[in-house]
Order: sequence, then C-alpha cells, then structure tokens
Amino acid sequence: MDLATQYQAFARYNSWMNGNLYNSAAQLSDEERKREVGAFFGSIHGTLSHLLLTDRVQLGRFIGPGQTVSYDADRKPIAIKTLDQELYSDFETLRRERTATDKMIEEWTEKISAEWLASTMRYHAMSDGGDWDVPLWVAVTHFFNHQTHHRGQITTLLKQFGLDPGVTDFMPLFRYPVNAH
Repeated sequence: MDLATQYQAFARYNSWMNGNLYNSAAQLSDEERKREVGAFFGSIHGTLSHLLLTDRVQLGRFIGPGQTVSYDADRKPIAIKTLDQELYSDFETLRRERTATDKMIEEWTEKISAEWLASTMRYHAMSDGGDWDVPLWVAVTHFFNHQTHHRGQITTLLKQFGLDPGVTDFMPLFRYPVNAH
C-alpha cells in the first residue's frame, strides 16, 4: 500500500471521529462547551475551533499557495491571525463548517500522488514565526497526527462532563465481521 491510500483512510477516520465528537459535544450546553477547563485551547469549543482552524490553514498550504479555505457566514475569507482564534462562536456553524472541511479533506486525499508527496513544501509557521521547508509526506503525516492528538484531548474533556464519545480507535472503522460457517 502507498502513502496516498493510507492518507485516504486517515481522512475517512478523521470524518468519522469528528462526527462522533460533535455528536457528543452537542449534548452539552453552549456554556459547558465553552467553559474554561484548563485545556491547551481552554475549552471543548476552543479545541474544536483550533482543530478546524489548523486543518484549514494546512489544507490551504497543500492545495496551493495563498488558497483560503476559511470563510465567514457571508462566504468572505477569514484572515487567520492566531492558532487560538475562534472561527465560529456558534456551535452549529462550527459543526457545519467542520463537516464541509472534512469533505474537502477526503476529496483532496483522492488527488494525492507519490510524486507530490516526494516534493517539499515551504511555509511560514504561525507557531514560531519561522519560514521552513519540510517534505510533504512529513507535513501530511503531521496533519493527520495533529488531528488525532487534539481529538484525544476532546475525548478526555467529554468524559469529564460524563459523556462517552464511544470507540475512538482507527481499526474499528475498517473491521469486517468474519462469517461463521
């Protein structure tokens, strides 16, 4: 199997898990989702917003220099200034935009080639202000690993609110029952 196929599987997992987490988070009140709980991005809402923001920043880097994939309610581009910037204060808007972005990610992974992954990406890091070159296969691996990292934080926060986000492992998405004879 090649890396492009693996990234397509990661994109499906990403969509599946985000759907599960948003379904769980929807059971909380807006106040609970936005409550400061000491997480790196403050709250469940803050962490969900960070994930959407960083996915869109990175996806914009992947699909082409200067591409914008963050829009306001009027579909005007949103200028990304900080990694903890709140894209959408309304949970249902955040959820809708997450779903749309996950679809974009799945569609984008269908176009990844081995040649593209073997090339290099130059980017400006918001985290440290530096300009960097990185192999694209490393950047794409980081893209999916970063999502998993923060979703792990969100599952912990949901558990602290008494909610069970269900199975979070990658493999169950691809398991098939064995037919007993």
